[in-house]
Amino acid sequence: MSKKKISAEREVSYAKWGYIFIAPFFIAFLIFQFVPLAQTIYYSFFEYYRSGLTVIGPNPVGLDNYKALLESDFLKYAGNTVILWLAGFIPQIIISLLLAAWFTDVRLRIKGKQFFKVVIYMPNLIMASAFAMLFFALFSNNGPVNATLVSLGILEHPFRFLSSVAGTRGLVAMMNFLMWFGNTTILLMAAVMGINPALFEAAELDGCSPRQTFFRITLPMIRPILVYVLITSMIGGLQMFDVPQILTNGKGSPDRTVTTLIMFLNNHLYSKNYGMAGAVSVVLFIICAILCLLVYFNLNPTESDRKIKKRDKLKPRKEALNG
Repeated sequence: MSKKKISAEREVSYAKWGYIFIAPFFIAFLIFQFVPLAQTIYYSFFEYYRSGLTVIGPNPVGLDNYKALLESDFLKYAGNTVILWLAGFIPQIIISLLLAAWFTDVRLRIKGKQFFKVVIYMPNLIMASAFAMLFFALFSNNGPVNATLVSLGILEHPFRFLSSVAGTRGLVAMMNFLMWFGNTTILLMAAVMGINPALFEAAELDGCSPRQTFFRITLPMIRPILVYVLITSMIGGLQMFDVPQILTNGKGSPDRTVTTLIMFLNNHLYSKNYGMAGAVSVVLFIICAILCLLVYFNLNPTESDRKIKKRDKLKPRKEALNG
């Protein structure tokens, strides 16, 4: 047997092994995600629910489920979801950016950074259900927060947080902020630490203030991570369920102002109305996909956009040289 044949037999096909190693993921994705997604879309066009012990359907009804969805309080629940997400995300991203800038600033020389990282991240380890039960006990009418405020003379009577729209929404937003700002801070710190230190040194030599350095160097350089944080936070906000569900005992009170889209979906699943639940899931999927694409393409300029911006910046210089 020639040497060429022996070497050909011993040659390993790395591509084949690559496909073998990634096959379990695609098989699990196909069984547990793609097939349920396809079934959800399929049943959204059918009348399929349970009335007592009798199962009605599945009977094809076309777009009737989607029409009924638009005639319901879907838009109200969508507005509730957006308000709750923004109320928690805006302070979260501001505080996380400040903490990331402080902890990565060499000039501040903050001691015990590892300790502060652990403390900041710890609320993310607490289950949302435990967080909701804790806040329910703390901010109840006879809870320690009201007792402290009354004893200090700040309030004459206990404030009914869970009976007030602003109070309940504020508690949900505060819990989402406390649970996730640590994770966001760690991500942003990693992004800032990945910036070339020579850029900060050059800015300092040029006399840039910390504010100018932050807005002209730090923010543009960490844009990809900011896009990731915004998209994942938006997806998590649209899927908000556990905190308001437990805090309001599934009622979304007062007056369903804390009912989110997933709570609305859960109500249909609980009542075994699979057709309407499928329609809600499909609409939520479309909204989420559109918002994510808008955020991605608006905050991540393409290569052609960069060339256009660079050409526009160079135009005045060329005109000055030619003039």
